[in-house]
Amino acid sequence: MPVGNNNYLLIEIILMEAAEKFRLICEKAGLTVTHQRFVIWETLASLPGHPSPEEVYARVKGEIPSISLATVYKTIHLFMDSDLFHEVSLHHGSMRVETNPQPHHHLVCRVCKSITDIDAGQIELRMPPGELPGGFAAERYAVDVLGVCADCRKRG
Repeated sequence: MPVGNNNYLLIEIILMEAAEKFRLICEKAGLTVTHQRFVIWETLASLPGHPSPEEVYARVKGEIPSISLATVYKTIHLFMDSDLFHEVSLHHGSMRVETNPQPHHHLVCRVCKSITDIDAGQIELRMPPGELPGGFAAERYAVDVLGVCADCRKRG
């Protein structure tokens, strides 16, 4: 068998594993598995950083030309409602999706608007999630540290 065929076989196995993983995730979340949802989930999981729905749409449109931006938004909101992904803090100007499942916070540059993950252990929070003053029920912490990134500081 030529080496090129081995590469196709490997890619096929990886895609089958991803599809099975997605099926199990959907089953646990009570979601119906569809091709569009799988492609959007796979795209979100593969994009670095904190992608916007527009970035996801641009990638997904290459594979599903008939998909609409509204469908991408609706699917992302469904994923967030099902706790598969989270929304990065609402005050960054545009919706950004949190795809990193590890406990972490964000360093947000007020100049270039970049968002960089920082391990949760590097910023100490002494209160565990639970009831806070005023009856507010905290589910998770997502701290935004606002400032200026090293690149913007270098530029002056």
